[in-house]
Formats: sequence, structure tokens, C-alpha cells
Amino acid sequence: MPFLPRSYGPLLRRPPIILARRGIVTTTSATGTHTVDRDIPPLTRRKPKKEGTIEDVFDFQTESSPPLPERFQALKKEIFKPGLVNSWNEILQELDTVTADISRRGPNAIPQIEAANFKEGLSPQQVASIKTAGCVIVRGAVPPEEALAWKESAKEYIKLNKEKVTGGPAGRIVFYEIYNSQAQIAARTNPSVVAIQRALLSFWHNTDPVNTLVDLKTPISYFDRLRIRPPGPSTFTLGAHIDGGGVERWEDEKYRECFKQIFEGNWKAHDAFDVAPRLSAKQDLYDAANQCTVFRPWQGWTSLSSTEANEGTLQVLPFLNLATAYIMLRPFFRLKPQYQELSKIPGKVPLAADKWEVDLDSSSFPGNQLAKTQSLTETTHPHLRLDKSLVSIPKVEPGDQVYWHCDLVHAVESQHTGVGDSSVFYIPAVPLTVKNAEYLRDQRENFTAGKPAPDFPGGEGESTFNDRPTPNDIRDIESRRLLGLAPFESSTTGTSELIRKANAILGF
Repeated sequence: MPFLPRSYGPLLRRPPIILARRGIVTTTSATGTHTVDRDIPPLTRRKPKKEGTIEDVFDFQTESSPPLPERFQALKKEIFKPGLVNSWNEILQELDTVTADISRRGPNAIPQIEAANFKEGLSPQQVASIKTAGCVIVRGAVPPEEALAWKESAKEYIKLNKEKVTGGPAGRIVFYEIYNSQAQIAARTNPSVVAIQRALLSFWHNTDPVNTLVDLKTPISYFDRLRIRPPGPSTFTLGAHIDGGGVERWEDEKYRECFKQIFEGNWKAHDAFDVAPRLSAKQDLYDAANQCTVFRPWQGWTSLSSTEANEGTLQVLPFLNLATAYIMLRPFFRLKPQYQELSKIPGKVPLAADKWEVDLDSSSFPGNQLAKTQSLTETTHPHLRLDKSLVSIPKVEPGDQVYWHCDLVHAVESQHTGVGDSSVFYIPAVPLTVKNAEYLRDQRENFTAGKPAPDFPGGEGESTFNDRPTPNDIRDIESRRLLGLAPFESSTTGTSELIRKANAILGF
């Protein structure tokens, strides 16, 4: 298995010595001595998602979508405060300036930073630029020859199991329902990739450390799929959207807390990098496949190809806080009746604040359907001027990475007019929390069985694939921790309780 992580010698597998005392168990093994609390009750395993593909959770025909149930009208009245009219007017005015600036700057609005800078420490200016844009391109995260080797390994894996491979769109797969290949495991556990993730997680902070257990210094692995997109048209592309749920942002009371300042009329004080309200948020009220159930601060992918604009690359809306404030207030406002006939015509929707009015009489949450992700178009969210401000990222090379904040609007170009494939491994930056440890436990079981990761469409997956790696193939202790195959170690007293609970959940 040539593309697995570097081995530092086989992990010794002597049986643990277990010393029981009032529910506290001490285990001694090759990785050291660990104390865990066996009084933590067993947790219910999540049920598998139904089979399917990435296409199931996205619907970009939202202008013709069925209306939401009437309870959402009551929800709007519950959330709305009169002071939000002033916020709305301020946001629209600022969007005029910001969208014009982004349209002018184009790809230059997206921070580009060398991987070495992350390891040495970013300057305050670099951190500020990433937070403002909500995204970053990391140059040279891994050597290009290593990234290209991963792609070839993945393609061989697909070829070897071609009769069993699934994905979307049907007939000409671009997004593969593959999660457990050798190459993906190697990429997720690459030391350079993990170091960059740790640096990005440090951008976040915890305003309630007493009640919120999170270790932003300990990334864990979140299995996601891969994309290999050949040149030419595709019957399915990802239009402008935000992952991590849809209408749940308003419907779930805990999720709504993430945007508390916006709903209180103080949108400029919105803190997109506060961990505390995120950990209790319910992002998947409708148990939809492809909906992320964990706290995933940074989505990301690692490039396996040379790809530039118009070659099926990523697009982002690089002004995080302002766009978030607009999106969260959008359901509470509509065009005045005399302008409604223009509401379905891209480029013709009146944008001036005096053409809009408060809407508490409908159940409309533009761009939302139940069990679908939040999507955006030029008519559902016209003030974002997506035709001009949704920017294609600069050219990336194999081994470059892109990360974007979990609230950031992003898309994939509908056209690929290049000559080579546009290929990536999706690898986000995810920290250790209690809930994330529960997910890691279930993901570990699925990996062992060769099944899709728990958040994704279910079924037998890769369980009968040839050349599929197993946990026994992972020897490096740090890689095993990332995958939930070895106990975590506490680096500071502030994380000791979390480490204890996480290890108990994982059975260590």
C-alpha cells in the first residue's frame, strides 16, 4: 500500500491492563497509560442514511420550490424585532460598496498564503485578511508529486472497482461516493495538512469555556468524498450555497444563537469565529444525507490538478460577515407589491431599500427547502450580486489547498473548458469536541466495515472493494489518533476533561 502514511514502526498490540475502580479504568498499553471514566453511559449509534449521491441534498431551482409549512410564518414573527429594519437598510447600503469592490478586485480578494507561513506563524494582517474574506488558498501544502500520486492511486482504486463505484451525476461521475481509499487516508493524515488545519482552528475562540468543551489544538479526521471532473459540460454542478443545514439556521433555537447579534440588530458585532454557540447547534433537523452533523469550522479541499478559472474550479463570496448578516435577515423582507413582477428576472430586481418592505405574512425563507442545503441565486438573494461578486479562485496547482468558513457562500463553476481534469480531495479542518468524538467513533466503525462516512449516503459503499485499507494498515500513532484508532492525549489542563470524555466515547 504505497500511498499510506509514513510508518514509524508497527504499533505494538499487547493487551491492555485494566484496573477498575468505581467506574474509573486505567489502561496501560504501548501508547502509554490512560485513565477514562467508564461511568459515561453507552451512546446510541446513529442510524445509516439512505443510499444516494451528492445530488440528493442540493436543489438550485429554488424559485419554483414548494412553500415551507405555515409554522415558518410564526417563526418569522417570533424572531423579528422592529430594529431589524435599520439593520437591513445599513446592510443594503454597505453591500453596494463591498460587492462593487469585490467585482473590481476579483480573485485578488482571496488571500493566498504559503504553507510555510502557517508553520512559522501568520501575521495579524494575514489572520485579519482570512477572517474578513472567510477563505484562504494555502500554497504548497504538500509537494505536487505527492498530490499527483494520490490522484493516480485514487484512479486506480476506481478502475479496480469500476463495477461497484457510485457517484453523481449518473453516467458521467464527477463526485465519487468514495471515502476509504488509501490515497484519501494518506492525504487526511499528512503531517503538513494536519499542521495547517491546527493553525486554522486557532482562528476560533471559546467565549464560554466553562460550559463548552472543545480542543482547537487537536484536529480529527472527517471523511469526505472526492471529485475528478473531466473537461466538458456536466449535468450537475454545485450552484451558490452554504453547507451545514438550510432552514435549520432559523428553525433550530441553538443554531439561531450563532447569529444572535444579527437578530438583535447589532449585525456588525456578529462573531463568526466564536465556538461556544456552535457546539449545540442542530444542523440536520430532517436527517438528510450529505448534511454535516459535526462542528466543522473550515471546509476545505486539497488540489490534485492544475486548475484555473473556467475549468470547473471553486467560487467563493469573499466577504463573510456582511453576506451572513444579509442572508440571515433576507427572509424578513420582500419586494413591495408594485415591483413583484420583476422579482423573478435576474438583473431586473430593484435593489434600493425603499423598494422593499417587512414580510411577516408568509412562510418564505428564500433559497430553502426542508432537508436541503441553503442555496442562493440572483433572484432569491439579489443584493449579493452573485453574477459579479461570486469569484473564481486563482489558479491552483497539485498540493495547494483551499479552506473556507462553514458559513461562507461558495459554488463550483458550471463550465470546464480546460484540457485536464479538475480534481480534489475534500478534507476539512475539524476539532475535537464531545459530539465530534461521538461522530468519530461511528466513522471509525464505518471505515472498518468499508461503508460510507455517517453523514453521507448509506449503503454497502466500499465494503467489498478490492485494495481497500483497514485500520490495521494505519501504523503511525498520530494518524491513528486522527482516525479515532488510538486514545487522545491531553496537552493542557484545560482540555483534560474533554480528552477523558472523548477517550471514553471511543472505548479507550
